[in-house]
Order: sequence, then structure tokens, then C-alpha cells
Amino acid sequence: MSEFKNFHPLVNFIYFIFVIGFSCLFMHPVCLLISLLCSFAYSVMLKGKKAIKNNLIYMLPMIITMALINPAFNHEGVTILFYLPNDNPVTLESIVYGLAAAVMIVSVICWFSCYNEIMTSDKFICLFGKIIPGVSLVISMTLRFVPRFSAQLKVVTNAQRCMGKDISNGSIIKRAKSGLNILSIMTTWSLENAIETADSMKSRGYGIPGRTHFSIFTFDKRDKKALLAILMSGLYTLVGNLCSGMYFRYFPAIKPAEISLFSISVFAAYLLVCIYPIIIELWGVRKWKA
Repeated sequence: MSEFKNFHPLVNFIYFIFVIGFSCLFMHPVCLLISLLCSFAYSVMLKGKKAIKNNLIYMLPMIITMALINPAFNHEGVTILFYLPNDNPVTLESIVYGLAAAVMIVSVICWFSCYNEIMTSDKFICLFGKIIPGVSLVISMTLRFVPRFSAQLKVVTNAQRCMGKDISNGSIIKRAKSGLNILSIMTTWSLENAIETADSMKSRGYGIPGRTHFSIFTFDKRDKKALLAILMSGLYTLVGNLCSGMYFRYFPAIKPAEISLFSISVFAAYLLVCIYPIIIELWGVRKWKA
């Protein structure tokens, strides 16, 4: 059980707003490395050892592929390494930028995988059920649809395999028919599930004016301290970035900002933001063992 998952949904949501937003905006190599390591470590803590294999399956190929593809299309930069057969230059800056962009994308994917584990549908509805009931229900159903669809697809595939309609055996025509049959079953299941959910929520009076709201989540002192720590470190990081504390230029030549006490403090604040749930998890394990 995740310790950070027990916090109030507001704390969880604001935390992921910060880390996902910062991961998309900050392209400094130090920030990218912090985001990648923290997101990878936290996903492993949430999902166990299987997350190591799952993350590496798309991490390494994506990083290598973007590092190779970006120089073929992006020829900016002053440090020319060699020329392609079509006389286009391959520059050091384009390779470095391709690596940075790949690390950024991988980090965001890892953070979203952690988000799906922490921010459940009931938490999302708890936060936005009163403000935007219709939209919050649709978003909640969308986020919940992918894992449910994957689980149901496994059930249907196993059932079809037991009936001798496996998509991996037989001729091409037979496998195509089996695949179309599974697709038809899953489409029907998806539509029926959406209609049942909509009718169920409508019968309970969801979204009508004056409807009371029940929540099992309470905002206590622990949540206040956590929210204050996340807001302080996150806002300090944002201000530091606006003040060029994380400045890093890739084109036309690589040029980082000068290292100072201020820039070091900004990187430390960003590290605190990213590593905060890991500290919470380790502290929870320590208390449990004690």
C-alpha cells in the first residue's frame, strides 16, 4: 500500500501538476536527470520489480531512436561532426537536444504511470465533482477505461483461445476473422459499459443542482504540511526558472547558465519536489518496521 496514496486528493493532484508540468518545461540536463531518476524510482516503488522491465522496454529504445533520428532532420548547431550522404550536417547540438527531448518524454510517461496509480477515479471526482460534474465524470471514465479495457481484452482473448479461435494460429484469413470477432466483442462491451455507467450515475442524481456530496477523504494536519512543502518548493523552483536559474541553451551552441548558490538552491528545490513522495514512502516503511 502506498503511503503517499493515503494523502488527500488535493495534495496528490497538485503534486502531479507540478512534477508533470516541470518535466515538460524544464530542459536543463540536471532537471531532466532528476525527473527521470525520481519518476523511474517512484514507479518501481509503486509497481514493484516488474516496473523495471516495463520501463526499460520503452525507455532505452526511445532514447536511442530519438538521439539518432533528431540529427537527421534537425541540422541546427555550430559543432558539425560529419555530413550525411545528402550533404546535410550532423551536429553535436542536435544529438544532445534529441537525447534531452527523449529523456523528457520518458520522464513524463513515467510520471503519468505514477499518476494513474495514485489518482484514482474517486479522488478525481472528489476534487471536481461539484465544480464540473459532467466533465469530471468523463475524464474519470477515460482514465479508468484503458486498464479496464486491457483486463477485459485478456479475458476475451483467453476465452476465444479455449474455443479454438486464437489469433496466433491458423491461416491468415482465420486469424483475421478471429481478430475481427474479438474487436467486435470489445466494441460491444465498451458501449454497453458506458451506457450502464451513465444510467447508473443518472439514477443516483449525479450532477443535478442541490445534490449532496459524500467523500471519505479528510484534509488533516498531515495534508496541510505536505501541501505547504510541495507549494513552497514548487513555487521556488518556478520563480528560480523565471529568473534564469535553470537557463540552458542548445542552439546554436550549447551554453548553460553559470553555477551559483542561487542556481544550486533552485535545483535542490526541484529535487525536493520530485523526490517528496519517495521520502514519504521510505518514512512510512521505517515507521512500519519500527
